[in-house]
Amino acid sequence: KQWYQRRVRGDRTVPVEVGSSYTSSNWTQKLMTMENFVKEHVCSSDKSVGYLAQFDLFHHIPSLRDDITPLDYISLFTESSVDQCWFGPAGTVSPLHHDRYHNLFCQIHGHKRFIMFDRVESMAAHESTLLSNTSQLDVETDFIEEQAWYVELGPGDVLYIPLHWWHHVRSLSVSFSVSQWWKESVK
Repeated sequence: KQWYQRRVRGDRTVPVEVGSSYTSSNWTQKLMTMENFVKEHVCSSDKSVGYLAQFDLFHHIPSLRDDITPLDYISLFTESSVDQCWFGPAGTVSPLHHDRYHNLFCQIHGHKRFIMFDRVESMAAHESTLLSNTSQLDVETDFIEEQAWYVELGPGDVLYIPLHWWHHVRSLSVSFSVSQWWKESVK
Protein backbone atom coordinates (compact mmCIF):
# COMPACT_ATOMS: atom_id res chain seq x y z
CA LYS A 1 0.00 0.00 0.00
CA GLN A 2 2.87 2.39 0.75
CA TRP A 3 4.33 1.84 -2.75
CA TYR A 4 0.92 2.51 -4.30
CA GLN A 5 0.39 5.73 -2.34
CA ARG A 6 3.88 6.98 -3.18
CA ARG A 7 4.11 6.06 -6.88
CA VAL A 8 0.70 5.47 -8.45
CA ARG A 9 -1.63 8.22 -9.50
CA GLY A 10 -5.03 7.22 -8.13
CA ASP A 11 -6.93 9.33 -10.65
CA ARG A 12 -5.56 7.40 -13.66
CA THR A 13 -8.33 5.48 -15.48
CA VAL A 14 -7.49 1.80 -16.08
CA PRO A 15 -9.32 -1.16 -17.69
CA VAL A 16 -10.25 -3.75 -15.08
CA GLU A 17 -11.30 -7.33 -15.79
CA VAL A 18 -14.18 -8.22 -13.48
CA GLY A 19 -15.11 -11.87 -12.93
CA SER A 20 -13.35 -15.13 -12.22
CA SER A 21 -11.56 -15.34 -15.60
CA TYR A 22 -11.94 -14.03 -19.13
CA THR A 23 -13.56 -17.31 -20.25
CA SER A 24 -16.34 -17.17 -17.63
CA SER A 25 -19.87 -16.12 -18.49
CA ASN A 26 -19.83 -13.59 -15.62
CA TRP A 27 -16.69 -11.84 -16.95
CA THR A 28 -16.75 -8.23 -18.09
CA GLN A 29 -14.44 -5.25 -18.30
CA LYS A 30 -14.97 -1.81 -16.90
CA LEU A 31 -13.04 1.41 -16.73
CA MET A 32 -12.35 2.78 -13.28
CA THR A 33 -9.79 4.94 -11.56
CA MET A 34 -6.74 3.22 -10.14
CA GLU A 35 -7.79 4.44 -6.69
CA ASN A 36 -11.22 2.80 -7.00
CA PHE A 37 -9.68 -0.41 -8.38
CA VAL A 38 -7.37 -0.65 -5.36
CA LYS A 39 -10.18 0.17 -2.89
CA GLU A 40 -12.79 -2.17 -4.44
CA HIS A 41 -10.64 -5.13 -5.50
CA VAL A 42 -7.20 -5.09 -3.89
CA CYS A 43 -7.74 -3.75 -0.36
CA SER A 44 -11.38 -4.77 0.07
CA SER A 45 -12.56 -7.82 1.99
CA ASP A 46 -15.32 -8.14 -0.64
CA LYS A 47 -14.75 -11.28 -2.71
CA SER A 48 -15.50 -9.74 -6.13
CA VAL A 49 -12.50 -10.38 -8.36
CA GLY A 50 -11.09 -7.46 -10.30
CA TYR A 51 -7.83 -7.71 -12.21
CA LEU A 52 -5.67 -5.13 -13.91
CA ALA A 53 -4.37 -7.60 -16.48
CA GLN A 54 -2.06 -7.30 -19.47
CA PHE A 55 -1.85 -3.53 -19.15
CA ASP A 56 1.02 -1.24 -20.14
CA LEU A 57 1.02 0.58 -16.81
CA PHE A 58 4.55 1.90 -17.41
CA HIS A 59 3.36 3.81 -20.47
CA HIS A 60 0.56 5.45 -18.49
CA ILE A 61 2.54 6.05 -15.29
CA PRO A 62 6.19 6.34 -16.46
CA SER A 63 7.54 6.98 -12.93
CA LEU A 64 6.75 3.33 -12.08
CA ARG A 65 9.42 2.16 -14.53
CA ASP A 66 12.03 3.54 -12.09
CA ASP A 67 10.93 0.84 -9.62
CA ILE A 68 11.56 -2.05 -12.04
CA THR A 69 15.03 -3.01 -13.24
CA PRO A 70 14.96 -4.18 -16.87
CA LEU A 71 16.29 -7.70 -17.48
CA ASP A 72 19.37 -7.72 -19.70
CA TYR A 73 18.61 -11.27 -20.87
CA ILE A 74 16.07 -10.07 -23.42
CA SER A 75 18.62 -7.79 -25.12
CA LEU A 76 20.45 -10.95 -26.29
CA PHE A 77 17.49 -11.77 -28.55
CA THR A 78 15.77 -8.58 -29.57
CA GLU A 79 16.02 -4.81 -29.55
CA SER A 80 12.59 -4.34 -28.03
CA SER A 81 10.15 -6.03 -25.70
CA VAL A 82 6.59 -5.42 -24.63
CA ASP A 83 6.11 -4.92 -20.90
CA GLN A 84 2.72 -5.74 -19.40
CA CYS A 85 1.61 -5.41 -15.78
CA TRP A 86 -0.67 -7.71 -13.80
CA PHE A 87 -2.10 -6.37 -10.53
CA GLY A 88 -4.88 -7.84 -8.44
CA PRO A 89 -6.10 -9.69 -5.36
CA ALA A 90 -5.82 -13.35 -4.47
CA GLY A 91 -7.99 -15.54 -6.67
CA THR A 92 -7.37 -13.91 -10.04
CA VAL A 93 -7.02 -16.53 -12.78
CA SER A 94 -5.59 -16.55 -16.27
CA PRO A 95 -7.09 -19.74 -17.76
CA LEU A 96 -4.96 -22.25 -19.64
CA HIS A 97 -3.58 -20.45 -22.70
CA HIS A 98 -0.42 -19.94 -24.73
CA ASP A 99 1.22 -16.74 -25.86
CA ARG A 100 2.63 -15.86 -29.25
CA TYR A 101 5.73 -14.44 -27.58
CA HIS A 102 8.54 -15.58 -25.32
CA ASN A 103 7.85 -14.35 -21.80
CA LEU A 104 9.98 -13.49 -18.80
CA PHE A 105 7.37 -13.33 -16.05
CA CYS A 106 8.65 -11.31 -13.08
CA GLN A 107 6.88 -11.57 -9.74
CA ILE A 108 7.28 -8.25 -7.92
CA HIS A 109 4.87 -8.63 -4.99
CA GLY A 110 2.81 -11.55 -3.69
CA HIS A 111 2.61 -15.14 -4.91
CA LYS A 112 1.30 -16.88 -8.03
CA ARG A 113 1.01 -20.53 -9.04
CA PHE A 114 1.64 -21.67 -12.61
CA ILE A 115 0.59 -24.96 -14.19
CA MET A 116 2.52 -25.36 -17.44
CA PHE A 117 2.57 -27.74 -20.40
CA ASP A 118 5.11 -28.09 -23.21
CA ARG A 119 4.10 -27.14 -26.76
CA VAL A 120 1.20 -29.57 -27.04
CA GLU A 121 -0.59 -29.36 -30.38
CA SER A 122 -4.03 -28.88 -28.90
CA MET A 123 -5.26 -28.50 -25.39
CA ALA A 124 -8.91 -28.28 -26.53
CA ALA A 125 -8.48 -24.73 -27.79
CA HIS A 126 -11.56 -22.61 -28.39
CA GLU A 127 -12.62 -22.53 -32.03
CA SER A 128 -13.30 -18.80 -32.08
CA THR A 129 -10.46 -16.66 -33.41
CA LEU A 130 -10.60 -14.41 -30.36
CA LEU A 131 -9.89 -17.30 -27.97
CA SER A 132 -7.89 -19.58 -30.28
CA ASN A 133 -4.91 -19.47 -27.89
CA THR A 134 -7.09 -20.41 -24.88
CA SER A 135 -8.08 -23.91 -23.81
CA GLN A 136 -11.59 -25.01 -22.91
CA LEU A 137 -10.08 -27.26 -20.21
CA ASP A 138 -9.94 -26.22 -16.58
CA VAL A 139 -6.61 -27.56 -15.33
CA GLU A 140 -7.73 -27.21 -11.73
CA THR A 141 -10.66 -29.63 -12.19
CA ASP A 142 -10.30 -31.53 -15.50
CA PHE A 143 -8.05 -34.56 -15.88
CA ILE A 144 -5.27 -33.87 -18.39
CA GLU A 145 -3.00 -36.67 -19.57
CA GLU A 146 -0.10 -34.42 -20.55
CA GLN A 147 2.89 -33.94 -18.21
CA ALA A 148 2.43 -30.73 -16.22
CA TRP A 149 4.98 -28.55 -14.44
CA TYR A 150 3.89 -26.74 -11.27
CA VAL A 151 5.71 -23.58 -10.25
CA GLU A 152 5.01 -21.14 -7.43
CA LEU A 153 6.55 -17.68 -7.71
CA GLY A 154 7.22 -15.20 -4.92
CA PRO A 155 8.70 -11.68 -4.83
CA GLY A 156 11.88 -11.46 -6.90
CA ASP A 157 11.28 -14.70 -8.83
CA VAL A 158 11.44 -14.79 -12.63
CA LEU A 159 9.96 -17.54 -14.81
CA TYR A 160 10.80 -18.04 -18.48
CA ILE A 161 7.76 -19.21 -20.44
CA PRO A 162 8.78 -20.37 -23.92
CA LEU A 163 6.81 -19.38 -26.98
CA HIS A 164 3.55 -21.39 -27.30
CA TRP A 165 3.86 -23.20 -23.95
CA TRP A 166 0.44 -23.64 -22.37
CA HIS A 167 0.11 -22.11 -18.90
CA HIS A 168 -2.55 -21.43 -16.28
CA VAL A 169 -1.94 -18.80 -13.60
CA ARG A 170 -3.63 -18.25 -10.23
CA SER A 171 -2.82 -15.46 -7.78
CA LEU A 172 -2.41 -16.86 -4.29
CA SER A 173 -2.29 -13.42 -2.67
CA VAL A 174 -2.47 -9.77 -3.65
CA SER A 175 0.17 -9.58 -6.33
CA PHE A 176 1.91 -7.36 -8.82
CA SER A 177 3.75 -8.92 -11.77
CA VAL A 178 5.45 -7.78 -14.96
CA SER A 179 5.68 -9.78 -18.18
CA GLN A 180 8.40 -8.95 -20.65
CA TRP A 181 7.35 -10.40 -24.01
CA TRP A 182 9.46 -10.63 -27.13
CA LYS A 183 9.58 -12.40 -30.46
CA GLU A 184 12.79 -14.04 -31.56
CA SER A 185 14.94 -12.06 -33.91
CA VAL A 186 18.49 -12.37 -35.07
CA LYS A 187 20.78 -9.66 -33.71
